[in-house]
Amino acid sequence: MHYVRLLATYVRVGVLNEFQYRANFWVNLFQAVLTLGMSLGGLAVVFQHTDTVAGWQPLELVALVGVYYIMAGFIGAVIQPSMELFLQDIRQGTLDFVLTKPVDSQLLVSIRRVSIWGFVTIVLGGIVLGIALVGFGSRVTLWQVGAFVLALTAGAVIVYSFWLILATFAFWFVKIENILVIFDSMYQAGRWPVTIYPPFLRAILTFLVPIAFAVTVPAEAAVGRLTTVTLFGALLLAVALFGAARWFWQFGVRHYSGASA
Repeated sequence: MHYVRLLATYVRVGVLNEFQYRANFWVNLFQAVLTLGMSLGGLAVVFQHTDTVAGWQPLELVALVGVYYIMAGFIGAVIQPSMELFLQDIRQGTLDFVLTKPVDSQLLVSIRRVSIWGFVTIVLGGIVLGIALVGFGSRVTLWQVGAFVLALTAGAVIVYSFWLILATFAFWFVKIENILVIFDSMYQAGRWPVTIYPPFLRAILTFLVPIAFAVTVPAEAAVGRLTTVTLFGALLLAVALFGAARWFWQFGVRHYSGASA
């Protein structure tokens, strides 16, 4: 409960900071709706010329777009702002103030900056996903719902762990921001299922940059395409990658000399 209250505090601070400029709410909302509309418009254009894309039906791809925006909102709300602040602290030497606080340093670094605009994207993605699932009607089963929750949670843990591992390299290297920008660019590929890409690119988006586990796997669960083996593999990867990220973070902190060195 202590950590929940801590997260709630940072969310409240983020809301107060953002609402200093209330016009930003409408600008960001318009931008999010416009981007989402362009994604759905692209699907409409594609399905004017074909009935399926790599075996995916129109409603299934709409569901995938919804999952894509849910995960993008999670990244934009918590992960990216907090990791950018962490990199800034490394450069300016202010990370010392974080490490000396009486709370787990990894947790504090991961939630210190919260952007409410990311939650707007999450809501929009949830609406799109809900519309797609309503279109499936009675074909949506409890197994799909449970598998989707597990797969989405696993995807969020995998993405967070991946970002944390990349950001932790800042203890030794300076220009880590460039790597994070590359991830953001590659994440755009998640608008489509990874099965449409050539084998070498599919392998990159699955094992090197985990876009498949962040978007495609949860979307497969939502539409009933996910196998038990794949779900189990995603859960194992989430646990393993989180453990690796935790170990690497502690290793990096031990080798951090501090601003006074």
